[in-house]
Amino acid sequence: MAGLSLVQHIILEQRRAPEASGEFTLLLNDIVSACKAIAHEVNRGGLAGNLGIAGSENVQGEVQKKLDIITNDIFIRSLEWTGHLAAMASEENDEIIPIPAHYPRGKYLICFDPLDGSSNIDINLSVGTIFSVLRAPDGIAEPSEADFLQPGTRQVCAGFCVYGPTTLMVLTTGNGVNGFTLDRDVGEFILTHPDMRIPEDTAEFAVNMSNRRFWEEPVRRYVDECMLGLDGGREKNFNMRWVASMVAEVYRILVRGGIFMYPYDTKSPGKGGKLRLMYEANPMSFIVEQAGGASSTGRERILDIRPEHVHQRVPVILGSKNEVDRVVSYHGQHRA
Repeated sequence: MAGLSLVQHIILEQRRAPEASGEFTLLLNDIVSACKAIAHEVNRGGLAGNLGIAGSENVQGEVQKKLDIITNDIFIRSLEWTGHLAAMASEENDEIIPIPAHYPRGKYLICFDPLDGSSNIDINLSVGTIFSVLRAPDGIAEPSEADFLQPGTRQVCAGFCVYGPTTLMVLTTGNGVNGFTLDRDVGEFILTHPDMRIPEDTAEFAVNMSNRRFWEEPVRRYVDECMLGLDGGREKNFNMRWVASMVAEVYRILVRGGIFMYPYDTKSPGKGGKLRLMYEANPMSFIVEQAGGASSTGRERILDIRPEHVHQRVPVILGSKNEVDRVVSYHGQHRA
């Protein structure tokens, strides 16, 4: 029902599950509060001195922006004390983030990228936050990294926020996908995009063409066909989009269809891919599949991957089902 606040929507979802304790609902409310605070800091930008690099690197060796650190701190501070989490994992932290001993522990784990697309922040393009919620194993008082290493099919919830011309949150708990717009006048996320669905067919693709020479043959074949369109044997011409912000790319696909690819390449062969499985590929794949799309590495369904470590990287091909299936079929033909 459009017009509901996100909190009202969550409560209605909870009422459909009589066994629910309400703890998960409270956790989602805490995540919503963290995203509102991040939206505020992103919006202030240069007014608060939030732009520019911080002079440090994260665990992936990526140069951190000031807002990477600020948003990471906001997310941790907003969630560590609430009593709903057993531990956290962030793109910006080498190790698992424990809950301080003086705070109560909950039964959930969260993985998050506090500021996806932060390379865009200084040029005022869309950035966002991505999160994935898992259940902590029963009887574990001090979760370790191994307790996070669950396949994407085990996610309880996944979502992301886009901080753009408007601030939007997209959320799934396994019962479809809904989008909420932040009404700054009342300080609430309001349901504006109920039951989001990805068209099975598309005429748009998103990929970083500068990496073409490093791609495997199935991806080059697919992109070359899209570039040629009707002249290359496809039934239509295609447009290319590339924002270099996964949240913006996936939101566009949810609204009007498309395919997003960050495939395996030989530029950094030891990494296995560009995007991180636990807090980028898994939550986005859960959302895309719940909206009727598909998500794959080209070789396997992303949600079926059993993680090896919390910062593991994987290739990502997701979006409109028929186009993803085509790319997967090209990988299959190449291996045959």
